[in-house]
Amino acid sequence: MISPIEINRVDYITEYQLRLYFSDGKVQDVDFKNFINHSTNPQIAKYKNLDLFKSFQLTYGDLEWNDFDLCFPIADLYENNIDKSTQRHRVA
Repeated sequence: MISPIEINRVDYITEYQLRLYFSDGKVQDVDFKNFINHSTNPQIAKYKNLDLFKSFQLTYGDLEWNDFDLCFPIADLYENNIDKSTQRHRVA
């Protein structure tokens, strides 16, 4: 049985960059700056505030903000396709 990929650890790097450590050993540096700065959705734009951006949590292997107020598909994080996920992000 193949285990699903999860995020085991997240480190804040700088500005809107996070280092993600996946359960299969992959490490990915993801920059959310373009995604956040180009969003016209106020639910996303509020994360331009770095203190709010840095309030991310790792919940059951998912990276999320404010009780899943903002989260991304794990496949997009794994492949570092955040800019391409603009239309697919989840905003509660």
